[in-house]
Amino acid sequence: MELIRGLHNLREKHRGCVATIGNFDGVHLGHRQVLRQVRAKADELGLPSVVITFEPQPREFFAGKDAPPRLTRFSEKHRLLASEEIDRHLCLTFNERLRSMTADAFVEELLLRGLAVEHFVVGDDFRFGCDRSGDYNMLREAGEKHGFSVVNTETFLSADERVSSSRIRHALEDSLFEEAAQLLGRPYAVTGRVMHGQKLGRQLGVPTANVRMHRFPCPLRGVYAVEVSGEGIKSQGVCNVGVRPTVGGRQPVLEAHLFDFDEDIYGQLLTVEFKHFIRAEKKFDGIEQLKQQIFADIDEVQAFFACARS
Repeated sequence: MELIRGLHNLREKHRGCVATIGNFDGVHLGHRQVLRQVRAKADELGLPSVVITFEPQPREFFAGKDAPPRLTRFSEKHRLLASEEIDRHLCLTFNERLRSMTADAFVEELLLRGLAVEHFVVGDDFRFGCDRSGDYNMLREAGEKHGFSVVNTETFLSADERVSSSRIRHALEDSLFEEAAQLLGRPYAVTGRVMHGQKLGRQLGVPTANVRMHRFPCPLRGVYAVEVSGEGIKSQGVCNVGVRPTVGGRQPVLEAHLFDFDEDIYGQLLTVEFKHFIRAEKKFDGIEQLKQQIFADIDEVQAFFACARS
């Protein structure tokens, strides 16, 4: 899948397509219904399929640190979109210029001059343009005027409720991993590269694979039973997601201790799949107390997996 970063990188070859637009956070079952619709129409018309997303997400731009946590960081979202056999991913920088763009200008600059969209698929609640003045009806009128078709998608329901990123986020925050997996269409996991850390875990006898979260605030916080996979790696383990207050940490980090594993995997891509909540992150009175709790966590996680196997 081709990644196009910004309107300024659109070229003549990118004109003419079937497109959709949105945050696609999590690329859940509702999103995948939209993507299937885009892909089917693109195949019918013999055109490339395009997904348009934003970085940062609009809610993050407006709310800043108060924005809700993401289900997927950008790289994971791009990988999931690619797995749905979408041809192109256009990522627009959501900044003051885009925020202040009128709905008419949005249609003119992006859909007409930029992409020459022939068919546009939008979610049932999509709004765009300055002050969210653009909606489905406005798009349909623009399509009739400029010669492209517009359809909206039906709400995707699970257990008679709308499938949405916020619903999945709430399920994860409540450690309802089976419910989250049903809504996502896959188990919830975080993927990232292993980085060098303080090596404190190794000093305590529990080496960890550390994945920096960067600007991606995970909806989870605490200690979990996890399954970890990567190139030549498949292991169970215990994982802490948080800032590590006992050692004065400030930036959120994912630290996973893999059972019966002690290889050098710095720089490798790991996928950490969350299975069970153990406890909340807390600040301990010193390293020795932290060490005791870590070994207690390991015992509890191993007991969980043993019970799951029986």
